[in-house]
Amino acid sequence: MASEDRSSPERFDVVVIGSGSGNTVFGKEFADLKVALVDSGTFAGTCLNKGCIPSKMFVRPADLAAAVDEAARIGVDLQFNGASFPAIRDRIFSRIDPISAEQLAFRQGLENTTVFTEEASFVDPHTLQVGRRRITADQIVLAAGSRPRVPELLGIDDPRWSHRIHTSDTIMRIDDLPERIVILGGGFIAAEFAHVFSALGSKVTVINRSGRMLRREDIDVSKRFTEQLAWRASLRMSEDLVALEEDAGGHLVVVTVDPYGIDYMYPADIVLNATGRIPNSDRLNLPAAGVDVDDNGFVVVDEHQRTSVPHIWALGDICFPGLLKHVANAEARVVRHNLLNPDALISSDHRFVPHAVFSDPQVASVGATEQTLRQSDTPYVSFTQQYADVAYGWAMEDTSHFVKLLGDPSTRTLLGAHIIGPQAATLIQVAIQAMSFGQKVDDVARGQYWIHPALPEVVENALLGLAKEMDRA
Repeated sequence: MASEDRSSPERFDVVVIGSGSGNTVFGKEFADLKVALVDSGTFAGTCLNKGCIPSKMFVRPADLAAAVDEAARIGVDLQFNGASFPAIRDRIFSRIDPISAEQLAFRQGLENTTVFTEEASFVDPHTLQVGRRRITADQIVLAAGSRPRVPELLGIDDPRWSHRIHTSDTIMRIDDLPERIVILGGGFIAAEFAHVFSALGSKVTVINRSGRMLRREDIDVSKRFTEQLAWRASLRMSEDLVALEEDAGGHLVVVTVDPYGIDYMYPADIVLNATGRIPNSDRLNLPAAGVDVDDNGFVVVDEHQRTSVPHIWALGDICFPGLLKHVANAEARVVRHNLLNPDALISSDHRFVPHAVFSDPQVASVGATEQTLRQSDTPYVSFTQQYADVAYGWAMEDTSHFVKLLGDPSTRTLLGAHIIGPQAATLIQVAIQAMSFGQKVDDVARGQYWIHPALPEVVENALLGLAKEMDRA
């Protein structure tokens, strides 16, 4: 093992650990400061290299492949003759990989910036061990992100079949489309890759401890999504993982047990572990710095993104349990301002954080779900508008999807919005804006034009329906 460099530590004004959204902290305003960026992984972080962007670039060809059934409903005869997984993969990463390399080269070329490509860990509140070197900083930003959770499953770390067990970090770079894939989990990642692989031609089995997919969504959305995905993938709900093993024929097998104690075995060419992600806080030796984490390992921050140590800040997946890139980017803007303006700190606004699931069907949500409102005894009214009842929904022959709105009858504002169906991630933006700016349901519905017969009319009609329910409350 290489010995540590015990020479005097190099001093920096600001050090950022993590090159995803952390890479956006340093702008031209830092030109007069000596700064460092530390990341031992692929430069530019998870979203660009292993997450949001490449996965959605896989979703696009999956959407096209899945359009065959939709076309048949409206009298168009399409055929799906297969997909070239290597061609899809290479199109995606031939664009993404150069971006990562260019961003690294840009940072390395700045006179005031030093890039470290080794892991960092705290020695004391101002000192970091980075590879063999020690560095100190007046201000430190934790943007080290998250990684896939490894479930407690007998055999999951067996080297004999480790090359056949993947996470979202590796699944998109496999050599070819598997004939059979077993997906572990029922959240965002499981839902999106179940769509991708089933649409492109794999036989997909999803194993989930919960009784529904996307169980944290509004209950009506979760139920509808589970029903619809079950037409395209084998959903094994309410089953606990027991083991991974190999049968006599050399096939990888996932063993589970249901609530009645009955064992099941599912053969797979590839297993995708999509059981969640955990923050990378445990890799930084945070106790040496005095930085507090919660019971789930997320760094505790105040409204200014400041940790329990005043000169140490945090942003993104390492401190926000929602694990959303748009939140990490917003928090990076807050941290950048606060580093430059210590006497005029600004706060992050996490009141109305939206998210979307780019599966089939698509799902988008912002605000409270009906079950959380019930649990908190919050007064509310609800209205659900079917896609089928607006003109563009007729054109699509859509009979399965809806917009569900939850509102406060006293203030006539939105408490939550939940959409399942085509363009959900786009349609939800109207609700995000209304909630963020405190707009009343009536004003949003009637204070602007809605293009006819565009699909946003389904949101307009949902708002009008909710307003009537508020009148009755």
